[in-house]
Amino acid sequence: MQHRCFSIGLLTLAVLAFAAPAHAERKPPYYASLKASKARMRSGPGRNYPTSWFYQRRGLPLKVVASYGAWLKVRDPDGAEGWMQANLLEDKRTGIVRGGVAELRRTPAGDSHISWRAAPGVVGRISACNAGWCWFDVAGRAGYVEQARLWGTDPGEAVR
Repeated sequence: MQHRCFSIGLLTLAVLAFAAPAHAERKPPYYASLKASKARMRSGPGRNYPTSWFYQRRGLPLKVVASYGAWLKVRDPDGAEGWMQANLLEDKRTGIVRGGVAELRRTPAGDSHISWRAAPGVVGRISACNAGWCWFDVAGRAGYVEQARLWGTDPGEAVR
């Protein structure tokens, strides 16, 4: 009897070890970020599909638009779509500055003091968005940025 219980325990551990990340179980669409420092976007949900893009930018925001098992169909900030393994992504919410230089302000108001500036293409962590402003942190330099200046949130989306 003990042997059988031990076998069931090993089976449970094996299933848990290969379980998909928690974010992979969410219903698309949602935003995630690239966890790996190098990742391939493929034309289909499997390693047998050719690589469409090769990414080398940890933290890059991606929009998950569909899922198929352990594979997620994602859209990058430039609009390219393809499939990535779920374990290459994480729930950390990031954004990328779009357009011109973004001003990081002390408070969420257009006339607030400018604490920092971020060039187009800069990636940072988004921890909250409300009323058109997001708290945006780039390696410890943080401030409020107009939500429309970031790719990584939907217009008007509240992020908590």
